[in-house]
Amino acid sequence: MTPQPTPRERARLALEAARARTLALTDCLDDAELGAQHSPLMSPLVWDLAHIGNQEEIWLVREAGGRPALRPDLDPLYDAFRHPRAERPALPLLGPDQARRFVAEVRDQAMDVLAKAPTAGSPLFEGGFVFGMLAQHEQQHDETMLATHQLRQGPPVLDAPAPPPAPDEAALLPSEVLVPAGPFTMGTDTDAWALDNERPAHTVRVADFWLDTAPVSNAAYQQFIDDGGYQEPEWWAPEGWAHRQREQLEAPLFWIRDQDRPGGWLRRRFGRTEPLPPDQPVVHVCWYEADAYARWAGRRLPTEAEWEKAARHDPDTGRSLRHPWGDQDPGPEHANLAQRHLEPAPVGSYPDGTAPCGARQLLGDVWEWTSSDFDGYPGFTAFPYAEYSEVFFGGDYKVLRGGSFGTDPVACRSTFRNWDYPIRRQIFAGFRTARDARFSEDG
Repeated sequence: MTPQPTPRERARLALEAARARTLALTDCLDDAELGAQHSPLMSPLVWDLAHIGNQEEIWLVREAGGRPALRPDLDPLYDAFRHPRAERPALPLLGPDQARRFVAEVRDQAMDVLAKAPTAGSPLFEGGFVFGMLAQHEQQHDETMLATHQLRQGPPVLDAPAPPPAPDEAALLPSEVLVPAGPFTMGTDTDAWALDNERPAHTVRVADFWLDTAPVSNAAYQQFIDDGGYQEPEWWAPEGWAHRQREQLEAPLFWIRDQDRPGGWLRRRFGRTEPLPPDQPVVHVCWYEADAYARWAGRRLPTEAEWEKAARHDPDTGRSLRHPWGDQDPGPEHANLAQRHLEPAPVGSYPDGTAPCGARQLLGDVWEWTSSDFDGYPGFTAFPYAEYSEVFFGGDYKVLRGGSFGTDPVACRSTFRNWDYPIRRQIFAGFRTARDARFSEDG
């Protein structure tokens, strides 16, 4: 049995993995592209790079290490709340070489702090939390930078092997699985690196419901388009229909009509234009599109609690697992994570990652929209700062669960909560649908 790393070693490995990915996402572009804003929805990549270093300096060098600030003058420039993304290109940002030197200098000090800091004795250090928080922060920005790569124009600069095909038995899977009614433990009190919005653990009762076995595929979503789903207001929430009209939405972001094949579609993916794979999960849809599809299909989006129960409740033991397959860390056999592939895997893939309820691909491939607004759990306490979660509570944001092919395992578990505006499409988001079990009983 492989020995588990100590909290200090786990933190070191997580920080090193995040930095290797950050540099890979930035070193592949020249200075002009790093400083450009490829979409008003996103920051210049060089802003993300220096912001990662600034946050690491604030939390690991100053807060955890108690050391003098290296560049306090950078704090206002890289404060995400002070400057909206659309305004950041006009700021006097560090250039690419300056940003690289800055993050390297910060990292040297952060690793020295890690070598000397306690890993117990206070909530900030318990289990290496503050170091894990910064590793997760960097990986979250790496996924944001990956989304920026998807939005940029120009030739491809990223490459990765295609995901493996789904196993033959995937074609025999039922279209939906039943998740029985009853209580389960939602959230966590025991995961050392869980963030404040994942806490505290609490009991939630969920009525029985049916859930799609796998995320909604491109082929299924195309049926919604072909049936006039984007032209029928009856399927859309009023604010969703207004948004669809205002933005003239007709298909997921990056879909392109195939002029050589009537009814066919292409997609643009990281600088490549290619046929749309019908068997992959649909991606780059906003919440309003997911909600409209579910209504058209006679179904609905699952609540956040339903999603989490499906992903982690083991009815045989009554336990809530860390991941759908158990408490073991994710491996390539479990889920499509960590930018190992630059696209989702076919629906029905990863049988080793199957949840106790029988659903597949609940982690990885695509973030999954839920019907729930983002808010704190009963007994929520902001930690270590309110700006991580609490300022986003209140109903403006919808919860996404599960992670995507661009999410690193350090920031992906069955309790992890993502959130965004319901209009967002540049993120790697898809969905699966649900229905109340009583409908099958009553007809």
